[in-house]
Amino acid sequence: MKDKTMFRGILLVALSAACYGLMPTFAKLAYAAGTSLYTLLFLRFSVGAVFMFVLIWIKKVPLPQKGDILRYFLLGAIGYVSHSFCFFTALDHAPSSVVSLLLYTYPALVMLGSAAFFKEKITLRKVISLLLAVGGAFVIIGTELGGSSFGIMMAVLCAFGYSAYILVSARLVKQGEGMQSSAFIMLGAAVGYALMNLGFGFAPPTNMSGMLGVVLLALISTALGFWAFFTGMEKTGPAKAALLSTVEPVITVLSSALLLHEPLTASVILGGVLVLGGLVITSLPTKE
Repeated sequence: MKDKTMFRGILLVALSAACYGLMPTFAKLAYAAGTSLYTLLFLRFSVGAVFMFVLIWIKKVPLPQKGDILRYFLLGAIGYVSHSFCFFTALDHAPSSVVSLLLYTYPALVMLGSAAFFKEKITLRKVISLLLAVGGAFVIIGTELGGSSFGIMMAVLCAFGYSAYILVSARLVKQGEGMQSSAFIMLGAAVGYALMNLGFGFAPPTNMSGMLGVVLLALISTALGFWAFFTGMEKTGPAKAALLSTVEPVITVLSSALLLHEPLTASVILGGVLVLGGLVITSLPTKE
């Protein structure tokens, strides 16, 4: 029974990573239609939050307590906005490969944080899975070096910020509240990016292709991705959830090759095999 619960959690977190992995493909549709970064993120979380609240209303899911609502809202308005702001700022000052390489140190940080704060054991299997998955992500992303010290600093802050976000989420999100927490986290992030749009200006997509990109980004890479991650993390724990999330760059590259006709190189195939090897080791049943 325990192994079945863990396997469901693994599938959900892997589904979440796949949803997030499709995000760059959907975002490119919106960018091609003239959407600005902050407007795209505002629309992403606004549409996603509306969808989740409608779903909660249809399914008659009870809302969390007032204190939990405030915590979830702040988790989005402060936690998600801050680390995503660091990520996109880093992209303006350093190559995307360098930013991604530094970001994908977060599974190791989460594993250490889980051991320190949640007393999760660091087993040999976890270490091997981590090395395979993170190594595969690095192979996929590449090893291009460069960028300003400010860009590198922001990328490192993003890795630490995302690790903290996962660990805090694991503590704050209550059992069975994956859907409700996702809705209020998205609402908080939407409010945070709404304030940014006041300063940077509002630039929505100018054609139907761009609008489609926004809708797909909101429903698949936000609503479904958030719900699957938090519901899955309830069953796997934060360390394993962070490790499973390394499938994201595999999905990103594959979707770019299939939908945007970007090249599929040998390093991408090798990196994908390493990541999937790490996921297989993670999903193997454990002895009681």
